[in-house]
Amino acid sequence: MSQGVHGQAGARREGAPAVPGPDARHTEGVDGAKEEGGGRGGRGSEPKKQRSLWKELPILIVVALVLALLIKTFLVQAFSIPSESMQNTLQRGDRVLVDKLTPWFGSKPERGEVVVFHDPGGWLGESPATDNGPVAGGIQKVLSFIGLMPSAEEKDLIKRVIAVGGDTVECKGNNDPVVVNGKPLNEPYIFPGNTPCGDKPFGPIKVPKGRIWVMGDHRQDSLDSRYHQDLDRFQGTVSEDEVVGRAIVVAWPLNRWSTLPVPSTFDQKGLGAAGAAAPPALGLAGAVPLVLWRRRRLLNQAGESAKASRRAD
Repeated sequence: MSQGVHGQAGARREGAPAVPGPDARHTEGVDGAKEEGGGRGGRGSEPKKQRSLWKELPILIVVALVLALLIKTFLVQAFSIPSESMQNTLQRGDRVLVDKLTPWFGSKPERGEVVVFHDPGGWLGESPATDNGPVAGGIQKVLSFIGLMPSAEEKDLIKRVIAVGGDTVECKGNNDPVVVNGKPLNEPYIFPGNTPCGDKPFGPIKVPKGRIWVMGDHRQDSLDSRYHQDLDRFQGTVSEDEVVGRAIVVAWPLNRWSTLPVPSTFDQKGLGAAGAAAPPALGLAGAVPLVLWRRRRLLNQAGESAKASRRAD
């Protein structure tokens, strides 16, 4: 119902024009009068002119680039597999998506996960510089910055986490399995024809806190923790700070799309015995001060009661 009807003196004056109802075609101005030029073709009903596609396109591109950069930085990033060191789990040329979100919430690498990490130093050696020309090189830098292409400067590796900080890991060679905290691993993901570590036995090695022991699934074609034990005092282990994230999906090519779950052998009972002792120890450490405080409180209460009794006597 149009404004201006309510609040008037009641019935329409005789001879006065009818008050326009809701279905009237003309528009009402703020003062209740008809707008000049009202009606279907008047100025008040002109449709708003849409912005040109060529003006919208740059805005859409900027928004898409910003979103891609945020996703690459905080959520997921695509990485290309450059070698055969993770066959048959990963093939050369596969594209994997790496979860970068959970580390922001304190998540640490766990046994059995496939992780991407920065070169700890000396693992990849000196790679020859490639000159793609100014145009192609510039395009690659822009696309790698937003996560659509791997960077030519970054040196990243991808391996499977076998042991974490506090674990003891070893492999005696021949066909003997890799052993973590006294538990042998059943590793069906190892490349067919490979032995667990026949070409490079190691250990036992106690993995320092905050570090991980990594190995490739293609054991006879992977320069992993086994081959870098002499680089520094950490015996080939990798700092958790160097880990970019966990590879969760093979996204390309489409016919190889698959997830990268943790193998069941890493769920066997007793494998995490080194870490299982931590909660009881922490519980005991927290309980001792509480018990001492309660004992002191009871002693103080007993002393106060004794003083009150002497005063009463």
